[in-house]
Amino acid sequence: MTAAAQDVMTIKLERTFDSMDANRDGYLDWTDYQKLADRYIQAYRLDKDDRRVRALQTFCQIYWLELLRHAGVEGDRLTKDQFVTANRLAVIDTSRLNVTEGGGHAIFDIIDTNGDNEISKDEFARFLRDVWKTDTPDAMDMFTRLDTDGDGAIGRYEFIRVVREHFLSNDPDAPGSLFFGHI
Repeated sequence: MTAAAQDVMTIKLERTFDSMDANRDGYLDWTDYQKLADRYIQAYRLDKDDRRVRALQTFCQIYWLELLRHAGVEGDRLTKDQFVTANRLAVIDTSRLNVTEGGGHAIFDIIDTNGDNEISKDEFARFLRDVWKTDTPDAMDMFTRLDTDGDGAIGRYEFIRVVREHFLSNDPDAPGSLFFGHI
């Protein structure tokens, strides 16, 4: 299937897979999720007993188990196709975990370093630079798109909305479609 024939959700989830596959072996496993949590912990120099760390690690563990459950696999790793399918199912099945809410709040709490319930441009730049290792000039354009009310900060509600859009919107121009590059 060509990229032109794929839907936006598939493209976004495949990009997510590619950015999560730490060792580039074509599979995701629990170590990839551990490494993601570790990137946040190291980037923000957080203590392992910090409640934000515990929230992020707990979310990652439950999310990983939900992906395995929804993929219906025997093993403990997922191919890209299995990951896409499992994510599509996990985000609409909120019976055990609300992926968009749980992950969004855990990540927001880490990025919002001063605890004012908003992500400033500086906090967002640090997130992109230190967690996702990107500081391209157009990366800060993303900040403007995510600041949907134009007040110069990304509030908690705006951030959660963007996470929802990332996992649920098929609109290529939705702010949540920008997390791993414009579609």
